[in-house]
Amino acid sequence: MHLRHRKHLKEVPEAFLLPRQVVVNLTSRIFFFAIPISHHGWCNIFSCCSTIIMAVFCTAAIILNATVILVTIRHRQLRQPINYSLVNLAVADLGVTVTGGSLTVLTNAMGYFSLGRIGCVIEGFSVAFFGIAGLCTVAVIAVDRFMVVCKPLGTVIFRTRHATVGVVFSWVWSFIWNTPPLFGWGSYQLEGVKTSCAPDWYSRNPANVSFIISYFTLCFAVPFTIIVFSYSRLLWTLKKVSSLGVAKGGTTAKAEVQVTRMVIIMVLAFLICWLPYAAFAMTVIFNPEIEINPIIATVPMYLTKSSTVYNPLIYIFMNRQFRDCAVPFLLCGRNPWAEELEEPEGDTTLSTVSKSNNKVAPT
Repeated sequence: MHLRHRKHLKEVPEAFLLPRQVVVNLTSRIFFFAIPISHHGWCNIFSCCSTIIMAVFCTAAIILNATVILVTIRHRQLRQPINYSLVNLAVADLGVTVTGGSLTVLTNAMGYFSLGRIGCVIEGFSVAFFGIAGLCTVAVIAVDRFMVVCKPLGTVIFRTRHATVGVVFSWVWSFIWNTPPLFGWGSYQLEGVKTSCAPDWYSRNPANVSFIISYFTLCFAVPFTIIVFSYSRLLWTLKKVSSLGVAKGGTTAKAEVQVTRMVIIMVLAFLICWLPYAAFAMTVIFNPEIEINPIIATVPMYLTKSSTVYNPLIYIFMNRQFRDCAVPFLLCGRNPWAEELEEPEGDTTLSTVSKSNNKVAPT
């Protein structure tokens, strides 16, 4: 350890020290020092603001996602195969919030990562595991809707086994791609302002670079491509049905407008939450000489964790079936949208479910 750091270590109790990766140059040797975060000179205002913002987002995420799970348990009509992926998304988002968001609030407030090396690995794996499972679930939801709506106008039998396969796949795929760092292919390290952990984007080790590129391709690029393709075909099918005038009184045209708006919101939310983080990772990998301020590097991480709030609002509360049960649950029996829900043509969804045989038909 360099002599210039020994003075700092003598001034600070051991409990306030953390292992920090100091990268002098991303292509040079990496040194590890136990340096208290207060000695880095980072802005205390950012630390306070980020703590408050993350606390607000975590509280909202826990309330919204827990509500989805609870109302599904309470209301049998919500326990349909077509809704399995929506509940699975809530479980994944709740996992990200509990294992990552809440810990980030704590470490930001303390000013350093206090859980040690083992804690860093556990937190990094947990957040990545739940996060990628949620991202894959968003892709599964897109595929579900594509398969239901884009089939011929006859009904499509959407059974429990189909929904279960999608749910299991999202968790297995996430597990497959988040365990390699535990065994040496890649690693979990402190990121940004060093108060949370994630896959190591900085190491120039060939094995680590190959893992990050594979991780980016199969856990971001592929799901994003599936989402864009599925919703593009869905919109094309609705437009085609609308032009044929299948429905009377402009119902199909109205459905097309509403579904188009929902799809645009879904894709934009996905891009806002995940694209900055993916772009940051690829920038560091392909341009190792770049110098990025730790505060700037932390912002994309916060955006990904904010998806735990956006997801239930978009995928759950824009779903009339869930909204009709969740809103009264949150507001102690009151539902401001009750009058709107009573109108037969006042809303639409991407599919309807028959309670008797789980048939799904386009609406």
